[in-house]
Parts: sequence; C-alpha cells; structure tokens
Amino acid sequence: MNSKTYAIITDVHSNSAALKKGLEIIDNRKGIYKTVFLGDYFSLGPDPKVILDILKSNAESVVIRGNHERYLLEKIWNDDEPSLEGMSQDDPVLNEIVDNEEWTAKQIGEEGINFCNTMTISNREIVGNTLVEFCHAWYERDEIPPTMEEALKWRDETSKNNPDIEEFVIVHGHLHMPREESKENIKILCQGATGLPFDEDPRGAIAFLTVGDSFQWDVLRFEYDSQSTIDMLEQRQPPFYKNLQNTVRYAAIRNDI
Repeated sequence: MNSKTYAIITDVHSNSAALKKGLEIIDNRKGIYKTVFLGDYFSLGPDPKVILDILKSNAESVVIRGNHERYLLEKIWNDDEPSLEGMSQDDPVLNEIVDNEEWTAKQIGEEGINFCNTMTISNREIVGNTLVEFCHAWYERDEIPPTMEEALKWRDETSKNNPDIEEFVIVHGHLHMPREESKENIKILCQGATGLPFDEDPRGAIAFLTVGDSFQWDVLRFEYDSQSTIDMLEQRQPPFYKNLQNTVRYAAIRNDI
C-alpha cells in the first residue's frame, strides 16, 4: 500500500490574490496526488470571473459545490423570502448577501452557472484501508458540518459496505475556522479558509492531507497581497463590499465598523 497526498483549497470567496498564491505553493510542492477544492468560490469577493477561469483551467482537480454555488443555481435573489443559514428576514446583512449573489451571477454569466451545475456535493477517496470524505460541509448537505456524533453514525453505516476500511477521515470547509477532532478511528478536519478566514489570522490557508501508509494533516498559513483584494473591492464595489474589506483586513466578521 502506498500513501497519497491531497492539496486542499476551500472558501476562496472570489479572492483571486489568495487563490493564486495558494496554488503557487501547491505547484511548488512535490508529490501531490490530487488537488481538491471544497466550495464557495465566487460570491462575497471582488473577482469571480478570474476565479472561474482558474478553476476551469484546473481540469484534473476535484471541484466540490459549496452553499454559495447552490444559492447561484437557485437564484435566491428571486425568492420573496430567501433562506440563508437561518438568518432572520429582518437582518439587513441577509439582503446585502442576497444582492451580492445576484451581482456575482452577472459576473460569471451562463458559463459560470453551467460550471456550478457540474460540481458534486462530496467526493470519496479510498487509499488502502483509509476512506476520506471530502465535502463543503457534509456529504448530504452544504451548510452545517457534522458533529462527531453524526460522523460516528456515518462511519457505522459506511462500514457496512466497506468492511475493509479501518480509518475514516472527513475533510470539510464552510467554517472559515480551523477544526481538528478525532475519536476512535475517525478524524474531522478543516483548515479554515483560503480566501476569507474568520479566525482573526488574515493569512490564507491551504492544507495537505496524506493518507495510506502514513497519516499527516498539514495546514499552511501564507501571506499574500491582501491589500490588492481590498483595493479591488473598493474599485468594483460589489454589494456588501465594505464589510468584506474589513473581513479581509481582520479575518473576522466585523459588521460594526
């Protein structure tokens, strides 16, 4: 049995400077078996068309759909009462995010919407006796990552059809914050976010997962030209851009500024 190493990018949110730097680091690292993108690429940032071009140029990679891609496919701006992760209809932030989704759809056009339609909600890889489930949040939903209790139940069900599997790994995005949990023979991992972190560390994040003969989870935080992203937000002024500028600056949701 051999080991395989996966490079992981998640929650880019139209931050092309962060994505380009993350991919540069991955390209310079030897021994990468596959790059996996975990969703939320285009919305809530200044450069969706460039993100689309980059993703389409990485044809050998796995591209998973996030909740924001689903919003684009559903055209939530046409809903009388759009639903966003339980946010109140009276919350002005909800309206700004919905407006941002519509702006984003116009930027990526039919080409981008069609590309979203090609994405899968999860991707399963088996290396030796290790099963890895890559997803934006969870294999059956895109907004709430699993609790450990849910993950253990999933393991028990999955084991019935995969009796030779000894180790289970779930790698998800969506949180924009790091997560690393383990219990028995299952691990739940999240690196944070490549383009829009919420953990008060404004650096981008990529991760490398090695499974097979050995296990390694390596989260790499990197500096990039975040000021160019802030400046592009100012130049293009997508809906919600002031809040997004502050999130890029502080790596925290700062709606009070």
